[in-house]
Parts: sequence; structure tokens; C-alpha cells
Amino acid sequence: MSSSQQWSRTEALITGAQALGVALSPEQAQRLLLLLDELEKWNRTHNLTAITAREEMITHHLLDSLSVHAELRGSRIADVGTGAGFPGLPLALANPERAFTLIDSNNKKVRFVSHAARVLGLANVTALHARAETPGTDKPFDTVIARAFAALPSLLEKIAPLCGPQTRVLAMKGKRPDEELAAVPSGWRVIETRALNVPGLNAERHLVILQP
Repeated sequence: MSSSQQWSRTEALITGAQALGVALSPEQAQRLLLLLDELEKWNRTHNLTAITAREEMITHHLLDSLSVHAELRGSRIADVGTGAGFPGLPLALANPERAFTLIDSNNKKVRFVSHAARVLGLANVTALHARAETPGTDKPFDTVIARAFAALPSLLEKIAPLCGPQTRVLAMKGKRPDEELAAVPSGWRVIETRALNVPGLNAERHLVILQP
């Protein structure tokens, strides 16, 4: 790739993040593009993501992840069903003062997350090979994020061990999940449901914010 093409992608990422209220420095943007380089390398043998075009990876992985940045609360954040590290890795890079635990039951994906965190120098990331319902951690998280992980009733049941009375749950969805919202179990409160506008992403995105 030419240096002009690299700079153009860096600029596009900075501009897209800015539209989401995230101020990325050129160095941070370049580290996020390095994350995509590593994802492409691993994807050749480990099949971590179906999205392989670089521009799509920028919108669907990086900017989509950063779209919930403003809704994070507290210092301890869990990303449940993180897959190849989204949204956790981009959010961790943009929030170095917060500690992120990225949880997935797929060992090869957790290995990639650990590798990517080392390459990017993200000392605030812990990759955890576990199921959400048996995380092996007692202290509740301040914010729990789940992107396209499960329908809301199932999601809330699975992540209950990660949550305390003040935990904020960010459920990232595609289309507005009206049927799921109607089935949210007692003991949980829907604080807000709203559309997310991700620059360059021509698909619906919604965020459901919940609390016990």
C-alpha cells in the first residue's frame, strides 16, 4: 500500500471517529489500522471475520466499535462475545484510562485478542477465554458491552454474573429489536433505545442501554 493511501485511510478514520465524538490522534488512528493489518494476517489461516475489504473493516469494525464510546461508564469494562476484539480493542485504545476485559468462548479468537493487545501496546486489555455466564470473576463491571451477541432475554441471563446494581449494559444491535425489548425480563430496566449513525456504514444500527 502506498503512503498516500495509508494517510488517506488514517484521515478517513480520524474524521469518522470525530463524527462519533471520539478524538483520535494520527498515532492512535495508525495503531487501529495496524490492528486491521494483524486481523488480515490471522484471517488467512484462522477465519476470524467475514469482512475482508479494508474500507469495510474500517466502518464495520473500527467506527462501529467507537459508536458507543460516549456511553461507557466507570473504569471496569467488559466486552462479552468479543470475537476478534470488537468493540473492545478500539474502545480500549481510545480509553487508555479504563480497564477492558474481552471475553469469548472461542479460544482462537481470544488468542488473537491477546496477540493484538500486545502488538498495539494495550496494557489495559485482558483477554479471557470463558463463557459469559461463568466468567470466573466476582467483582461486577461498571459497563458490559455486547455486540450482536444474543437476543436481549438470553443476553441478560448470560451476563447477569458480570453485573451489579449499578452496571450499565450496552447491547449493540442492527435493526431496532422491538420484539426483544418487549421480552426483557423483570429485574431489568431499559434506559434508552436509539439509532446509531456510523459514518460510511449503510446499514441500521441501534443501541439498547439497560440496567438491573
